[in-house]
Amino acid sequence: MNSPPRLDALLRPRVPSPLREVHDERFARHGVRLFLKRDDLIHPDLPGNKWRKLALNLEAAAGRTVLTFGGAYSNHLRATAAAGRLLGFPTVGVVRGDELAHRPLNPSLARCAADGMRLHFVDRTTYRAKASSEVLEGLLSLFGDVEVIPEGGSNALAAQGCTALGRELAGACDVAAVACGTGGTLAGLAAGLSPGQRALGVPVLRGGFLGPAVERLQREAFGGPSGNWSLDERFAFGGYARSTPELEAFAADFEDRHGLPVERVYVAKLLFALTALAEEGAFAPGTRVSALITGTPDAPPLQDSSVSR
Repeated sequence: MNSPPRLDALLRPRVPSPLREVHDERFARHGVRLFLKRDDLIHPDLPGNKWRKLALNLEAAAGRTVLTFGGAYSNHLRATAAAGRLLGFPTVGVVRGDELAHRPLNPSLARCAADGMRLHFVDRTTYRAKASSEVLEGLLSLFGDVEVIPEGGSNALAAQGCTALGRELAGACDVAAVACGTGGTLAGLAAGLSPGQRALGVPVLRGGFLGPAVERLQREAFGGPSGNWSLDERFAFGGYARSTPELEAFAADFEDRHGLPVERVYVAKLLFALTALAEEGAFAPGTRVSALITGTPDAPPLQDSSVSR
């Protein structure tokens, strides 16, 4: 399914995004080739899977106010706010943590506000129930006729939009790997790949819920399971936006080796996982592995996983 012509014409996304091979001896000594799918270059304000997941949702909104959800450093909120500014529609961001309402906005939320997003802070109990009819009805009573997009942008339309990513990789790799937060990109990527290719998801947060989430998204988007995909849940490093000295050292070393600034919340964990899997012999000699680069390192520093949230 192609992106809406109006959005393409106004935003001029760079699709298909570039696919570039990098030479890394940690892969090469096992006969594995590593490619980087540079979705971070699609658009400066809607990079990577944000563009792919939002495009069909914005077409469905048809200029109405878009209401969506995220945490204090949500890239999804920033992308939605930017899209609203660029395309001229109102946006509302429901932000996890009512304590933030009385603090100065961090740089991420300040960018959302500068782009015209109305920020609505809710307590964490309410946020956990954000998909319930009670919470949604309350939001609709406050904001009226809005198009609701879930946290991370992951719904059936998002998964359908991400099938283009799989089609762009047709014949170019054997394994297409992506870091996962809410599962929408993996659901669509797997569906868009050709027979003989497989998708690998690396969750960046703990909980073990992503498998059922991807299955649900594929049912809603495609009527049932689609494509060959799996998850490796060993590389969350303590949870979302958490890190360790080992992960930070790996990311810095990858930057030095390849001249690529490594985004820490998603991309660093993905690249670490692929390197570890190559060392474990998880990829047969001759395997071509593509890593989806979804963003740039403009997020705040990660927390050490030993620090409680």
